[in-house]
Amino acid sequence: MAAAIFVLLAGFAAGCLSGVIGTGSSILLLPVLVHAFGPKQAVPIMAMAAVMANLSRVLAWWREVDWKAVAAYAVTGVPAAALGARTLLALPPRIIEISLGIFFLAMIPVRHLLARLQWKARLWQLALAGAVIGFLTGIVLSTGPLSVPVFLAYGLARGAFLATEAASSLAIYLSKVLTFREFGALPAEVLLQGLIVGLSLMAGTFAGKALVLRMSAAAHGHVLDGLLLMSGGVLLCTAVYRI
Repeated sequence: MAAAIFVLLAGFAAGCLSGVIGTGSSILLLPVLVHAFGPKQAVPIMAMAAVMANLSRVLAWWREVDWKAVAAYAVTGVPAAALGARTLLALPPRIIEISLGIFFLAMIPVRHLLARLQWKARLWQLALAGAVIGFLTGIVLSTGPLSVPVFLAYGLARGAFLATEAASSLAIYLSKVLTFREFGALPAEVLLQGLIVGLSLMAGTFAGKALVLRMSAAAHGHVLDGLLLMSGGVLLCTAVYRI
């Protein structure tokens, strides 16, 4: 019971954070789920919860969604995410933990490099980014540090950015969840756990909406880097412990 309460509290905090900065729920919550359920079960649970978290962000900012950008990103991202999810299911648990940890840590310098390049994205580039990031999302679950700069480079900001990135991610995570379900990685128990965790994420997302306009770009970057460093380190430590 204590472990379940801790997971729900972590889910609420992660949802609040993602509602403010547009990403971070999976980065913060995944190590908690890995510790509570193990990596093979944690990834499908987090994927289901991520569907609900992104749905709540879409609902919170519905009128500001840029549907052209969503379509361009999702048309390639959806099949790529399904392929990535199928690849993930073939990997052993320790490899999953090591891959997730290294990916999160690597995203710190990559995120800063993309910001320095001041790249301006077009619709066809969103489609290309959707294919790459969709596949990576299928494997490592959280690619917010990559998708965030892509949508910002398209010229979206504040509510429009949060809504459009969430709608695009929703399509990709739905593809991943359906792939898990197709290959038997999302049984009824895992589905229920994902729904419960997802409800805590949704509650946190709506709670964080009021803070969106109060956070500076610099603060956003520092928080994101801190999350990547913490979660990557925790996952690598978990992998080492399993050796």
